Amino acid sequence: MKNQTAIIDYGVGNLFSLKSSLAAIGAEAVVTSNPSVIAGCERMILPGVGAFADAAQKLRSAGLDEVICREAADGKPLLGICLGMQLLLEKSYEYGEHRGLGLISGAVRPIRDVIPPALKIPHIGWNELHFPREKNRAPIFSSLREKDFVYFVHSYYAADCDSAVIATTEYGAELTAAVQNRNVYGVQFHPEKSGDTGLAILRSFVALRGEEKK
Repeated sequence: MKNQTAIIDYGVGNLFSLKSSLAAIGAEAVVTSNPSVIAGCERMILPGVGAFADAAQKLRSAGLDEVICREAADGKPLLGICLGMQLLLEKSYEYGEHRGLGLISGAVRPIRDVIPPALKIPHIGWNELHFPREKNRAPIFSSLREKDFVYFVHSYYAADCDSAVIATTEYGAELTAAVQNRNVYGVQFHPEKSGDTGLAILRSFVALRGEEKK
């Protein structure tokens, strides 16, 4: 599937909204849970909404955790979105402690622990992006400007991952908006719901090519 993007289907997330956004930028994508199809694609997107433990269990039950980790280790670009981003981390403290994919160091923790009590949970709405590594901007944000807006819906955030943070946002506290470990990227917001800014991010992601395994 030359230059095609695999949208990984494990029963969680609005897959077809994401596929429609990719179609809007002229990118070929396939919604799939087939390991052979995923292996044949140029890059992967792991979407997700809902509870971490349930999503992680579904990934593992389908054997997709092994597929994702193997393909990522081989240098294939991977983008996790919202819950899909959180699954990239080592663990989550959402209603207990649960193991993630471990592709990015860090843990998923409640927003409530770090924001003022008056702010609503979940955090829903449009917020600015800030880029802490402005002189070394991550390629998926190459066409964005400081303070461009994207759309968030979440109650938990990526913590303990300072070395991987490539974008932040403010919601009563500085929260992780995006992370990167080489060819593995994660965004807490929804590009497919973020208008032209989200499409620009997806356009930059689908322009990525795999890197050689080191």
